[in-house]
Amino acid sequence: MSKGEQTKLRITAEAAKVFNSKGYSQSSLQDIMEATQLKKGGIYRYFASKDELALAAFDFAYNRLKKRYRDEVFRLTDAQKRLIAVLELHGSLLGDPYLEGGCPIQNTAVEADDTHPELKQRARCAMDEWRHTIKMIIQKGVSRQEIKAVDAEQLGAVMIASLEGAVMLAKLYADKTYIRRIIDHLKAHIESLTIKE
Repeated sequence: MSKGEQTKLRITAEAAKVFNSKGYSQSSLQDIMEATQLKKGGIYRYFASKDELALAAFDFAYNRLKKRYRDEVFRLTDAQKRLIAVLELHGSLLGDPYLEGGCPIQNTAVEADDTHPELKQRARCAMDEWRHTIKMIIQKGVSRQEIKAVDAEQLGAVMIASLEGAVMLAKLYADKTYIRRIIDHLKAHIESLTIKE
């Protein structure tokens, strides 16, 4: 990787932290400059606009989240363990410095709703991918008779909505207890679906 590519990656990574914790509209170029220790020209050398940087930062944060899924969820073999790993992974997001501020999909979807259509579309595609992943884990678990027959779409939606709501409450009240309660509740439900050998 060239020095220029390293600098661009560093700008993107630092911008991801800023945007995910402060939000796109509340993040100024000055915030990015402080985070990267670069001047305006040093940033605009690699990105034509704040919008372009925001898209790259979202992709960076989302790809980091996907890598964690690959590392922590898909190393496991059965559906119950994978679903519980999804819960635990989501519960740990607030402690990840690159995902500081919580789930980049939720943060981006809420903020970019009507203000930034391209960013909203990225968030929607990311959410579609996450929903599909959870649905496939559930469907494979049912077909392999690891978990009881269940509506995979419905369970996936309940998991995602519950986790995202818990992250919002944890951020609002600065209390991770909300995440732990939801994870424990969802774990108990998943365990109740498990087919015992």
